[in-house]
Amino acid sequence: MRRVRNRFFFLSDVVLLPLSALFAFLIVFEGANWDLATGAAITPFLLVAVPVKLLVLYSLGMYSRLWRYASVTDLELIGRASGISGVVTALLGAVLLPALHILPQRVPLSILILDAGLTGIFVGLPRFAARLRLRRTPTEGSRPALIVGAGAAGGLIVRELQENAQLGIIPVGFLDDDPLKHGLRLHNVPVLGTLNDLSKVAGKLNVVDVIVAIPSAPGRVVREVVRQASQSGLLTRTVPGMYEILSGQKSVSALRRIEIHDLLRREPITTDAAQVRSLVTGQTVLVTGAGGSIGSELCRQLARLDPARIVALGRGENSIFDLLQELNRDFPHIRIDPVIADVRDERRMQRVFSSYRPYSVFHAAAHKHVPLMEANVSEAILNNVLGTSNVVHCAAMCEAEHFVLVSTDKAVRPTSVMGATKRIAEFLVHEVALEHNRYVAVRFGNVLGSRGSVVPTFMRQIAAGGPVTITHPDMTRYFMTIPEAVQLVLQAAALGTSGEIFVLDMGEPVRVLDLATDMIRLSGLTIGADIEIKFLGTRPGEKLYEELFFSDSVASPTTHEKILRAKDSSFPADGHAMIERLIQGAVKNQSSGELRRLIAAIVPEYVGVIDPGEFALPAAVPETVRR
Repeated sequence: MRRVRNRFFFLSDVVLLPLSALFAFLIVFEGANWDLATGAAITPFLLVAVPVKLLVLYSLGMYSRLWRYASVTDLELIGRASGISGVVTALLGAVLLPALHILPQRVPLSILILDAGLTGIFVGLPRFAARLRLRRTPTEGSRPALIVGAGAAGGLIVRELQENAQLGIIPVGFLDDDPLKHGLRLHNVPVLGTLNDLSKVAGKLNVVDVIVAIPSAPGRVVREVVRQASQSGLLTRTVPGMYEILSGQKSVSALRRIEIHDLLRREPITTDAAQVRSLVTGQTVLVTGAGGSIGSELCRQLARLDPARIVALGRGENSIFDLLQELNRDFPHIRIDPVIADVRDERRMQRVFSSYRPYSVFHAAAHKHVPLMEANVSEAILNNVLGTSNVVHCAAMCEAEHFVLVSTDKAVRPTSVMGATKRIAEFLVHEVALEHNRYVAVRFGNVLGSRGSVVPTFMRQIAAGGPVTITHPDMTRYFMTIPEAVQLVLQAAALGTSGEIFVLDMGEPVRVLDLATDMIRLSGLTIGADIEIKFLGTRPGEKLYEELFFSDSVASPTTHEKILRAKDSSFPADGHAMIERLIQGAVKNQSSGELRRLIAAIVPEYVGVIDPGEFALPAAVPETVRR
């Protein structure tokens, strides 16, 4: 019995196989109206035939299979086992047992034949009952899906979805260009039309997902399906061929959506939220830039720590409105006060801070797009420098206990206006921290999935069929996810003491080209055959490599193994006066060349373009890569 894996089926056979023979006798004799010789033969026949049948079933592997996944092959095995056991028991009942005088007469052939048929039925019923139990009722909220391709791969996908309701996907139809398949059903799912009917059928059936199950389809077919699905707002998945999976050309993961953490090339970093409860729980916290990617995620994670109130401050009313609806739905017990305000407006900031007097302040409001800020220097100064100055001084005036500035690795030896203005913002926070402890800055790498980052851009380009555009093949960046970035902000608020800059240990930098390659591969597509990559040339203010610290800064570990602390070089003695001149120059909309010269005087490490004329974005000449 130790070798018998399916004990339930063994026990059911022990019970049902004698009944099979007994029913055969009852059917042939139309009841128990047999003579004494036949009655005397029944018991010996059962005592010999049933163990023989069990031995035949065991030797053929009937007790070593996963019957909940039974298929046609298993049905063939049941038929073969029933046939063999029927022949063996027929020889026993008709020849061997009578010859040995164990039975007074041979068992009628009609009974032996009927017993063989009933054996197959009684052996098969419990096993296929286990198979049918796997077909679960779809859970509430399951998403309707269209399967593109009514072939072998499509059939496998449908069967898997039907048998695993926990996946939350219901196959509602097939699309296939073979007209002979139209109107037919595969695993009881109808073939509803051609690939060109995708939008019409999807709208009619309220489809959410489209699964492309044509592993051999050329790239143009896949791109066309993806294009139609994208236009209809549908999520697209692809199914690689089994030969591609076995050969290692493609992964089964190609079926699922691209997840941000798939692109990190390292394990996601987590922080200890318990450390930050003391600066959030039961307190009023204020988040600037609350409608942005980082600011909104900050509000979500802060809400989980049970603050008394979250003041969500932002300039865009639509993003703040959406955030308010979400937080009120997910955290109805947390008070959310939306504030529409511009951090550049000093008087407005003074009124907000005086009214709410926050215990902790998270300053995420900023202009962050490098090329756009190169073309709009005064706006970068007003938002990133003047805005930070207003917020940090108002926080100090209202005696906020904690202040965290969201900065960037582009502030290290900046080559862009955006990076240089964030470096000046770090200086402003550091100066206030000399009198107000626990005012710190956090330096981010590139945040995957944030608005305007490369990941959403690449996703849109892949969905449109390409090309995927990259500035330079050697461009590398440090990457982190939005949750990682926000957890770093919260952890820095708990660890900070006086003007430090905190940086997440993000491992080795990643080539942007490798990131794009991963995304194309995870989409189930091939570079060259399905998607092209084009190099556009570096944009104004960009550099190939980012750094986390200045050469003369001292990095030291913290209590968290993945967070480092540094104190960077200070600004010139007359830095405050120079920053004031820079802000006034931006207010007066001085030329970009003059503003850049003022930035260079404040940030000696700034090596950006200093041009006395107005700045213009150059046209890039694309270079196509085919692999």
